[in-house]
Amino acid sequence: QVQLVESGGGLVQAGGSLRLSCAASGRTISGYAMGWFRQAPGKEREFVAAINWGGGTTYYADSVKGRFTISRDNAKNTMYLQMNSLKPEDTAVYFCAARYWAVRTTPVDYDSWGQGTQVTVSS
Repeated sequence: QVQLVESGGGLVQAGGSLRLSCAASGRTISGYAMGWFRQAPGKEREFVAAINWGGGTTYYADSVKGRFTISRDNAKNTMYLQMNSLKPEDTAVYFCAARYWAVRTTPVDYDSWGQGTQVTVSS
């Protein structure tokens, strides 16, 4: 398994932007699909975005499409989530995850997880 650590969360006003990072260690992420998920209080963990091992294919939840951008830099063993036009409903703990090879959009399919970073969007 690969070890993951998220950073970049914080408090931002509605309409603002944040950039999350997910730093990997233990092994190279080059062969891994990676994803971002989020969990709000009292809700289940939900899919946000995913990216294939090479970075050429991306997937987004409808709720973030056009506002969030997922990317990765395999040379730096790091994945990113650029979040623009943030809304109060984006408030959640954001987790990055990795799985070998094929991209999936359900949490149960990922076997490596970070500890999460809190994103709070005020209205």
